[in-house]
Amino acid sequence: MWAAAAIAAAAALPACEYLFHLLPVWKWLKDWTHVAPLMPTIFAFIIVALGLNIVTGFTGLLNLGAAAFVAIGAYTYSILTCETYPFQVGFWLGALLATLAGALVGAALSLPTMRLRGDYLAIVTLGFGEIVQDLLKNLDPITNGTKGINPVPHPPNLPALAQATEATSALHRLALGIYGSYRDSAPHYLLYLLLVVITAVVCRNLRRSRIGRSWVAVREDELAARSSGLNTARIKLSAFSWGAALCAAGGALIAALVGTSIDPAYYDFQLSIIVLCAVIVGGMGSIGGVILGAVVMFGFNSIVLVRLSEALASSHADSNVLASPNNWKFLVYGLALVLAMRFRPEGLLPARDVRAALRRPPSAPAVAP
Repeated sequence: MWAAAAIAAAAALPACEYLFHLLPVWKWLKDWTHVAPLMPTIFAFIIVALGLNIVTGFTGLLNLGAAAFVAIGAYTYSILTCETYPFQVGFWLGALLATLAGALVGAALSLPTMRLRGDYLAIVTLGFGEIVQDLLKNLDPITNGTKGINPVPHPPNLPALAQATEATSALHRLALGIYGSYRDSAPHYLLYLLLVVITAVVCRNLRRSRIGRSWVAVREDELAARSSGLNTARIKLSAFSWGAALCAAGGALIAALVGTSIDPAYYDFQLSIIVLCAVIVGGMGSIGGVILGAVVMFGFNSIVLVRLSEALASSHADSNVLASPNNWKFLVYGLALVLAMRFRPEGLLPARDVRAALRRPPSAPAVAP
């Protein structure tokens, strides 16, 4: 029930903002409530976080290279759709092929890391992320180096409608205005929200399927899972493939939204950590928790910091180093992680099994006879 209510509230956000802006309120309050155009980027990162949740939350494999798969998806989509390349396959086929490319690379990465867990796997995925970033910078004939690939086609938008005239009724003008709030002020909003819902449903069904239960079995005790007859190597491969596919899909959606593959330096270790923080803060293994964590982490970066930067720029106060939000945002991230691990170690919206495991009282120590 709460999931349906959250989806309905998210879908109604642009219309609510449009109606709110018709009211005679203070201008600064209107500026701060104009967040719908920034939401499609957050929706794309939610898909990335859901992909990492499959690897880290469901399977218990620490992956510090999520940004590498985001870059693979963004650059694959850009190469396949940019007009300077001979492919130009369009948005839908480009996003699908980018997702498949991420799945293939994820499967290839899992092959040499089958026997690794914990810190060792984290170091391998960290190194993979650095390798991908350097390759994108140095393969100039293919990736255009540090300039990135552009222009990249945007996702399809809602069809245009005739503008309201003076002869149009007030109700008709209001309906066209609400429609315009989706089409013009927040383009691609409904499409990206629909993709988030589809991704969440897919992750939910995977979690309840046989392969999902196998992922959890590996997370809880890999030795016991192997002793029970499970092929843990194949299970890890499937987890890496699904997780990398969703991360690459999110990267393709980000590239389509901004119209460029972005500089390879954007897909650095910092981005991987922020995605991992979204999974941990929201609740590892919890689909709803990961969505909430991504909204909190990336919403703070995309909405709060953007609004603060605009306010400081208008007041000419951004020349102060301490006043610039980008200089202390990671201080806020670190403080949020410390508080979350201290008071909510299971996350803001944890999965049932994780919450039960963390809140289970420790067993009484054995007493020697």
